[in-house]
Amino acid sequence: MGHRGHVTCVTTLVVPRPRTMASLRHPRVRQEEGSETTIEWTRHANWRVIIGSKSGQIGFFFRCLRVPSLTFLFSLLLPYATLQGTELKKGVVTGDDYLAVLNHARANGYAIPAVNCTMSPIINSCLEAAKKANAPMIIQFSNGGGAYMAGKGLKNEADQKAAVMGCVAGALHVRALAEFYGVPVILHTDHCSKALLPWFDGLLEANEEYFAKHGEPLFSSHMLDLSEESIEENMEISAKYLKRMAAINCFLEVEIGITGGEEDGVDNTDANPEDLYSKPEEIHQVYQALNPVAPGMFSIAAAFGNVHGVYSPGNVKLTPPILKKGQEYIKEKEGLDTDKPVYFVFHGGSGSSREDIREAIGYGVIKMNIDTDTQWSFWDGVKDYVADKSPYLQGQIGNPDGPEKPNKKYYDPRMWIREAETYTCNRLLEAYEDLCAVDALSK
Repeated sequence: MGHRGHVTCVTTLVVPRPRTMASLRHPRVRQEEGSETTIEWTRHANWRVIIGSKSGQIGFFFRCLRVPSLTFLFSLLLPYATLQGTELKKGVVTGDDYLAVLNHARANGYAIPAVNCTMSPIINSCLEAAKKANAPMIIQFSNGGGAYMAGKGLKNEADQKAAVMGCVAGALHVRALAEFYGVPVILHTDHCSKALLPWFDGLLEANEEYFAKHGEPLFSSHMLDLSEESIEENMEISAKYLKRMAAINCFLEVEIGITGGEEDGVDNTDANPEDLYSKPEEIHQVYQALNPVAPGMFSIAAAFGNVHGVYSPGNVKLTPPILKKGQEYIKEKEGLDTDKPVYFVFHGGSGSSREDIREAIGYGVIKMNIDTDTQWSFWDGVKDYVADKSPYLQGQIGNPDGPEKPNKKYYDPRMWIREAETYTCNRLLEAYEDLCAVDALSK
């Protein structure tokens, strides 16, 4: 360790090298503008640590090669630093920045809402809600949602080109705006069955092209849903895609078992009830198949009685302890120290009770999908606007204020769509509360 110069206002910077998707266990200490120091947890133990003055003057340099030496690192830094919550990257996050968000959620006991978006007003509602909640947001596109984003004037052929291009257009729209909202945003695509693999292939090609130009994928993550196939085939195909995705720092979500109900043309309302509940051994199979390919770069949508859609109370039998048993089984079989070796995803979050949601978070759920409830909130805003302004929406000219009075400012799409956005934003703020994620970025 060398020393030169005079240190007054201490600043710190820790640079992991090399950076990979797996780098999320050991602390990274960072300070911006010389005022506060933050610590992130990463997996790398090879660090370059610089301590210097606010003006950029270098004070100390050393390298820590083993975990035990972290104690020495902290003994040096703590006299100078005030430790604050982790600072997460703002805007679209991928790679290490994406995993930092997931680990922050798991460490602080919250989950992130994932909203299916079919048009820019819904995207904007998500970004607005995330900004108000001061929390991360997951914006995702289904196959049908992507095709709608491209415009219904385009037919989605067997090559899924319209769905691919619609998703790409949506992702680019989000990238253009996300950073201005000041929160981390995850770009994701939803269920992809075996029949829709051309869509998945097209998305990966778009990611690889974007990666070649920008050093990161266009999307943060994608979901493969091969739950209708045998778990052996499911994992064989998933592992093949995960290897390809890991090369561009893209994360994979997989599904086992079946999420009941109906969504985006996939109808599982008549599914065998036994398939709605995953077994610990099946969850472990996923870990065994995918973790050797890319450790920590995947999440599991396990079935614990969850369904798409909203149903009358008593018709949905959620069993979150299934997730707890899965985590315990993997920990025991793999001889791990952590109590939550895998990330879980909660599908069919609409209509679920706050109690069930929070119990699931306690067992490692870091993402909850919301679609049905936000579809309703969007419509509810339009419905209430039309009801309230009905006398002004019967023609272009003439209303209660006079037969010659124009109605343009009432039927302007920006007026009633804004009401839909507001209602959807409010519904998402309720979701943030359910997910213990309000003001998550201050944790």
